[in-house]
Amino acid sequence: MNFNKMPTLRIGTWEVEIPIVQGGMGVGISLSNLTAAVANAGGIGVIATPGIGQFEPDWDTDPIGANKRALRDEIRKAKAKTSGIIGVNVMVALSNFDDLVQCSVDEEVNVLFLGAGLPLGLPKTLPLDRLGELATKFAPIVSSARATKIIFRAWQKRYNHVPDAVVVEGPLAGGHLGFRKDHIDNPDYALEKLLPEVIAVVKPYEKQFNKSIPVIAAGGIYTGADIHKFMELGAQGIQMATRFVATYECDASIKFKEAYLNCKKEDIVIIDSPVGLPGRAIRNEFLERVSSGVKETFKCPWKCLKTCDFKNVSYCIALALTNAKIGNLEGGFAFAGANAYRVDKIISVKELMGTLVEEYMVAVTQRSTKAELPT
Repeated sequence: MNFNKMPTLRIGTWEVEIPIVQGGMGVGISLSNLTAAVANAGGIGVIATPGIGQFEPDWDTDPIGANKRALRDEIRKAKAKTSGIIGVNVMVALSNFDDLVQCSVDEEVNVLFLGAGLPLGLPKTLPLDRLGELATKFAPIVSSARATKIIFRAWQKRYNHVPDAVVVEGPLAGGHLGFRKDHIDNPDYALEKLLPEVIAVVKPYEKQFNKSIPVIAAGGIYTGADIHKFMELGAQGIQMATRFVATYECDASIKFKEAYLNCKKEDIVIIDSPVGLPGRAIRNEFLERVSSGVKETFKCPWKCLKTCDFKNVSYCIALALTNAKIGNLEGGFAFAGANAYRVDKIISVKELMGTLVEEYMVAVTQRSTKAELPT
């Protein structure tokens, strides 16, 4: 290991100077501004697609077109601000999954992160027999070794190709979680346990397809020391989102960011999302209101999520998250990771990345010193 710098992260042909992926945060929390700032600082900046078109003027009349147009525009704006590595996060559960994946590939984003469901099939409009030739590399987000195995087997059979990277996300992440509620605090499902299991699944495919397939750890990673710990466990990179909310460049409103600054540990709660998944969020009056049985008034212009039973849910999560993004916390709430209560100030992305690298290097030095001590 080079003790003077962090190891780089390589995904396909792309080499990332600092092995930190900024997690995709919808609705509208991570758009081109944050994405470009992270890429310029040496990491991978990621645009989140859920609800991305809700800020377009024709959202109510043409939501599918608005989403595609908004995504294209955000990718182009990010590229205009950086020559670094940028990605797009597309939820498999989105009804327009195929359109958003195709748009991302057309715009040649560097890495496409596919989460909130198993991406067993890709759009038929892609050159499925030549996936390895695309500029865009594919990285599914998984929560278990079993899910990893299912995805890799499906891609091998269908495309004679496997993903270029994998993100394994543990139960301490923010937003929608790929775990049952009774598994979230179960140590058998901790990221420390999941990571080696996923790496073991991926290893044979690296040999079979003669390529490196990095495994990226995510969920609850907060400091440079945390990064070092998971790199020591075999991760070749990490993904974090919570820390990037409290940056000047984050695309959310100041009130959204202040929700992080003002929350306490006991305010970080697990909720039942209308889409049928548990989620981690910051408790507020809106969540207390809907949990008491109040049904919010909303109209659904289209069924944006495949799993949403919009006729019977108490609120529209897309609308709630849109409200939160623009600072209307009375009409929505903020998703957040388990460590959001530790955020105490807003800083620049550059300062955050520098702090994480410095903390990582301290952890490397401390480990080296311990190894050299006589027993």
